[in-house]
Amino acid sequence: MKRFFVEEAQIGETQIRITGLDVNHIKNVLRMKIGDALWISDGKKKEYHCLIEEIGKEEIRARIVYAQEPDFELPSRLYLFQALPKGDKMELVIQKAVELGAYAVVPVAASRCMVRLDPAKAQKKVRRWQQIAEGAAKQSRRLFVPRVHEVCSFPEALQLAGECTVRLIPYELAKGSRATAKLLRSIRPGEDVAIFIGPEGGFSPEEIQQAMARDVQPITLGRRILRTETAGLAILSMLMLLLEEKMEESEQDDGNISG
Repeated sequence: MKRFFVEEAQIGETQIRITGLDVNHIKNVLRMKIGDALWISDGKKKEYHCLIEEIGKEEIRARIVYAQEPDFELPSRLYLFQALPKGDKMELVIQKAVELGAYAVVPVAASRCMVRLDPAKAQKKVRRWQQIAEGAAKQSRRLFVPRVHEVCSFPEALQLAGECTVRLIPYELAKGSRATAKLLRSIRPGEDVAIFIGPEGGFSPEEIQQAMARDVQPITLGRRILRTETAGLAILSMLMLLLEEKMEESEQDDGNISG
């Protein structure tokens, strides 16, 4: 079933108004009709099962059948700080990061990035990337659209990540899979996690030192060298599984207590 996002102001007691680009998508691309069902999310934690009731030129009205607050989201906010890769690899990274539960993606202009974007081109890219994030959020049943931040420098990224409880940077010279596994398993639900992924040439030694000085912890992703578009998805996959495991354990504990 198709999913769409609206602002809270568009949600009434019995109806939801859909406006903007989604109107054309519903009418002319999906060719949905009156009576068709869809999911609408408020962009926070509630979603509505609706039936299309009216189709206008600039607005679609959907009748609310019922509302629910599912637990599709991870219990921790995962911030992916992705150094700009070549070509259109960033589109793939953003799409898959959203599917894997990332809370936000921050494009980083690291020193070894082969891509250089002037301000105008960077803004255009971010708009495109945000559209990709929205499409991935709809497809993967996310309750909100993860934000793609403006492109920032490496020092700016470190400053932004300073508010996160846990800060990680996969590094090819880091050793000790057991230590990495132990660190990942120690992350508790509710802790914000920053993940730094380097460009094709990796982060420079100076950037690694800067990161470590800001308490960013080097980790290993195994004995193989992963591509930049693979590394972030690998660590997100690990964290998604570990965090959902802890969610299930917590739910079981709550059930045992209430029983």
